[in-house]
Amino acid sequence: MTQIEEAKKGNITEEMKYIAEKEGIKVEELRKNVAKGYTVIFRNVKHDWVKPVAVGRGVRVKINANIGTSRDIVNLEEEIEKAKIAVKYGADTIMDLSTGGDLDEIRKAIMNAVNVPIGTVPIYQAAEEQLRKGRAIIEMTEDDMWNAVEKHFKDGVDYTTIHVGVTKEVVEKMKRIKRVVGMVSRGGTFLAAWILHWEEENPFYKNYDYLLELAKEYDVVLSLGDGLRPGGLPDAGDELQMSELFTLGRLVRRAREFGVQTMVEGPGHVPIDQIPMQIKIAKVATDNAPFYVLGPLVTDIFPGYDHIVGAIGGAIAALSGADFLCYVTPSEHLGLPDKEHVRLGVIASKIAAHAVNLTRFESDYKKDYLMSLARGSLNWTTQFEIAMDKEKFIEIRKERPTSTEACSMCGDLCAIKLINEMLREKGEADGAYL
Repeated sequence: MTQIEEAKKGNITEEMKYIAEKEGIKVEELRKNVAKGYTVIFRNVKHDWVKPVAVGRGVRVKINANIGTSRDIVNLEEEIEKAKIAVKYGADTIMDLSTGGDLDEIRKAIMNAVNVPIGTVPIYQAAEEQLRKGRAIIEMTEDDMWNAVEKHFKDGVDYTTIHVGVTKEVVEKMKRIKRVVGMVSRGGTFLAAWILHWEEENPFYKNYDYLLELAKEYDVVLSLGDGLRPGGLPDAGDELQMSELFTLGRLVRRAREFGVQTMVEGPGHVPIDQIPMQIKIAKVATDNAPFYVLGPLVTDIFPGYDHIVGAIGGAIAALSGADFLCYVTPSEHLGLPDKEHVRLGVIASKIAAHAVNLTRFESDYKKDYLMSLARGSLNWTTQFEIAMDKEKFIEIRKERPTSTEACSMCGDLCAIKLINEMLREKGEADGAYL
C-alpha cells in the first residue's frame, strides 16, 4: 500500500516514524495529514536506500535543487558533484533535469551519489530520444511518453513532474490570450506543441487513471506541473495560469481517492504583493495540497542575482503557506549553473525556508537564540559552531583579521565590546555584575 493508503487505514509506517522523529512532531498528527493528502512522503518503494522526506502541513518548509546536463554541456562528474554540494548546503531533495547525454546513466548515477529523494521530468527524456533519432519532438507517440514515465518510476525516482493540466481546452485559450513572455515551462511546451500539432488531448490528462495506477505501484509522488506558470511579472495570475490550477485541483482529489500522493507546482514570476493571494488561491483550489513553488521571482531585471530575487519571493510564499521551495541560481535566465551557482542557490533558498521555519519550530528558533547569545558575548567559537556555512565564516574571518576580540568592522569601537567592558567595570565596583 502507498503512504496515503496506510495513513487512511490508521497505520503508521516506518517512514512516518522516521520523519516524525526527525521533524520533532507527533507521528499521529503526521499520519492524519498524510491521510488527508495535506502532506506527502517522498520515497519510491524501489528507492529503498533513500532517507524519506515529508513536504506539506505540519512539517518544515523544504527546498529542492535542480541539477542536470543540457544538450550543450554534458559532464556527469560535475553533475554528481553539484548534487553532493546541494545536499551539503541543505537541499532536501534533488531534481535531475538532464536533457543531454545518456539520461539513464546520469539519473542512476545521481541517485546513487546522494541519499535524498530524487525528482525528474520524464517527458524530457521522451523528447530527447526523439531528437536523438532525428525526429521532431512533436512526433512523440503516446507510448513514447508513457514509456519514459514508467522507466523513471521503475528506476526509483521519488517524485515526478507531470504536466497534466496542459489540456486541449487550455491550449485553445492560448490562441486568444496573448502573454508578454509566453510559455516558459519546457515540459509544458512539449505537450502544448504536441496537442496543437495532432489536435489530440494531452495523453496524461486523457489517461489520468493509468498514470495513477503507475504511481500507485511505486508510491511515486505526482508533482502536478505548472506548464502555464508566468514567465514574467506581467503574466502573473492570468486566465491561463488559473485555468490550469483549477484543473490540477480536480486531479488532486481524484488522486487522493485512488490512493496516490500528489503535490501541486506553482509560479514562477509574481509581483511581491500578489504572492500571499496566489498561495491562498492555490491552497483553496487544491484542497490544501502541498504547494511547490519556483522562487517566486519578484522582479525580472536582476539577471545574475536571481537566487536573491527567488529567496525574497520564497520567504514570502512560505510564510503565506507554500510548503516546498525550488531554488533559483544566479544562472537563471543566463545559462547552465556551475557548482558555485548551485551552492549559492541552495544557501539562498535555505535562508528563505529557515526564516519561516524558525517561526514555527522552537528548535529552529533556538539556533538563532544561541547565535544571539554568542554574538552578545563575542564568543566566536560558538558562532562558528552554529553557522550554517562554516567555510564562509572562516574565509571572511581570515581575510579580515583583527587584533581585538571583536571583528575588524569595528575593532576597539565595537558596541558590544564597549558596553560589556563598562558593565564589567560597573559590576566590579558595585558588586552587581554577574
